[in-house]
Amino acid sequence: MPLTNLAPWRGAKQRKMRPKKNHYIQDLILEGEHEHQDFKYQITDARKIARSIAAFANNSGGHLLIGVKDNGNIAGVRSDEEIYMIETAAQMYCRPEQHVTFKVYSINGKSVVKADIAEAEEKPVEAPDDNGNWHVYYRVADENVLASRLHERILSHGAGESQPDETISYSEREQVLLQYLREHGGITLDGFKRLAHISEETAVQTVVALHGMGVVNVVYHDGECLIVGV
Repeated sequence: MPLTNLAPWRGAKQRKMRPKKNHYIQDLILEGEHEHQDFKYQITDARKIARSIAAFANNSGGHLLIGVKDNGNIAGVRSDEEIYMIETAAQMYCRPEQHVTFKVYSINGKSVVKADIAEAEEKPVEAPDDNGNWHVYYRVADENVLASRLHERILSHGAGESQPDETISYSEREQVLLQYLREHGGITLDGFKRLAHISEETAVQTVVALHGMGVVNVVYHDGECLIVGV
């Protein structure tokens, strides 16, 4: 994206954002980092922060608290510089670009920026790694993880929706998977391939279809992407 597209934020930087004198932010800090909240001491790398933005956007949204250390201590930041860096990350290093909203809070004379990221309307959202290769990231607990190929396809296909009350006919491989999930709770994509004696692409298509019916989901556990029943 041409740097000229960032001109509006240069103006915002010049206008200065006044910190809000509201200490409710301390309650958020007490929650610690989790699926919808991440602490950042400061923003020094737009590409790196883009991964956090993408991860929240691919999940159900979340927010960054900038000027807060990992242990919850408030360090404070120069709010206008942090806002400009995050907006740059959202525009230049998220694909498709994302919109971030900001509020600045003053706590004991130190500024903390709360950057809110909404769930993306168009998924998946990609961001580059340190080598410039684009990947899909997803927020799991207090980490941004690389989404699995299966999860990428599900994000591209859209969220699962409940079907109306009607009889649904499942294929043999779909029945095999659903029966296994009822008995065991979850399975990896590789496990499903072996169980049903099918190719990876067929396994992916099957899971995506069932997810679209609202009967299966994917979760991350111990570094693995698991298919689970709903």
